[in-house]
Amino acid sequence: MLTTIQYNSRKLQINLAKPLDISIPLRMSKSNVVAWYQKAPTLKKIRSVSKKHSTNFNTINFNPHAHGTHTECVGHITKEFNSINDHLKQFFFLAEVITVVPEKMGKDFVISKKQVQHVLGNKKRDALIIRTLPNTDEKLSMKYSHTNPPYLLEEVAQFLKEKDIKHLLIDMPSIDKEKD
Repeated sequence: MLTTIQYNSRKLQINLAKPLDISIPLRMSKSNVVAWYQKAPTLKKIRSVSKKHSTNFNTINFNPHAHGTHTECVGHITKEFNSINDHLKQFFFLAEVITVVPEKMGKDFVISKKQVQHVLGNKKRDALIIRTLPNTDEKLSMKYSHTNPPYLLEEVAQFLKEKDIKHLLIDMPSIDKEKD
């Protein structure tokens, strides 16, 4: 299924039948990614076709921040509750995927403005996806708690704001340091 999208002065053709899934998916097992001192996600069967019910009906318990790809919003750092749905009104973006190797800074590994600026250049994008190396299958089952995973320096967040990036995804548990 092909579609054509007009984006500014460009026409982009997209094959919707061949999407690229770059997410870290939620799996109901101990092999799932875990961060922020949480346990693995769980699934409790309420009704099951295998037990002669007419449907499968489950209760799923997970923490978006700890168990896979998620979007962060201002609610992550404010005293009052903020829902992503109250802030994000556009759901389709032209995104740029960049790849960086976090740099050693003291005892930490960080993503710096210099790295992002170098890879992104002068490109104007609405959304940015930061992939970190190494990018192995181990990332799909990583146990991040107490590992101080790589994070963005504040200068990167400021740079992305100046570049008018409206949506940011990163393959780490958070953009912040584990303990700060």
